[in-house]
Amino acid sequence: MTFEAADPAEPARFWAGLLGREVIEDTGGLLLPGGDAQLGLRFAPGRTGANRMHLHLTSTDLDDQRRTVATAIRLGGRHLDVGQRPGEAHVVLADPAGYEFCVIEPGNGYLAGCGPLGELTCAGTRQVGLFWRRALGWPLVWDRGEQTAIQSPRGGTKLAWDAWDNAPEASNHQRFELLPEDGDQQTAVDTLLSLGATRLDARTGGTVVLADPDGTEFCVRPGR
Repeated sequence: MTFEAADPAEPARFWAGLLGREVIEDTGGLLLPGGDAQLGLRFAPGRTGANRMHLHLTSTDLDDQRRTVATAIRLGGRHLDVGQRPGEAHVVLADPAGYEFCVIEPGNGYLAGCGPLGELTCAGTRQVGLFWRRALGWPLVWDRGEQTAIQSPRGGTKLAWDAWDNAPEASNHQRFELLPEDGDQQTAVDTLLSLGATRLDARTGGTVVLADPDGTEFCVRPGR
């Protein structure tokens, strides 16, 4: 998952400290590799875009939730008011680049066993959730109305979509970037096109830019 920021080092350091991950240099950005089916995070130069996607962190208990929130504030995060209702137990924050995320309360059965980075939730229709299910070969773990979620057979971070009432227009400032396991970029692109993606353009370095059925951009990078 790539996030653009004016200074990619700021959110990269923030998330590395919050998740206990290493920051490594990546072509045109900074990468926090995943592991154990956890989503990898990448920060690249650009401008901060609208929040079409945001992360959900899990908590083992109330003390753990408080520690996570306190750590986030210490590392440069801030509290964010997005209209939370009284009594809601999750905490909404923003990272130094302004991207919002939530620290979910303990006892949330939906995110049980997902690990620290429990979910990436996205603005999108059910059609897009089904598209990514086929594209990644991950099973559906939630499918109600316009809400869908998929998860690797190995567990880890869930990817979810919901048709938000206030979703911003499609933006490439937050985007999926795929690296084919076998390094065969062309076959991966052809497969995605056959599943309903649209080809947009190619970027320097051979990255191919596509759009999902909702028109939201994502990339397929060359190599492994």
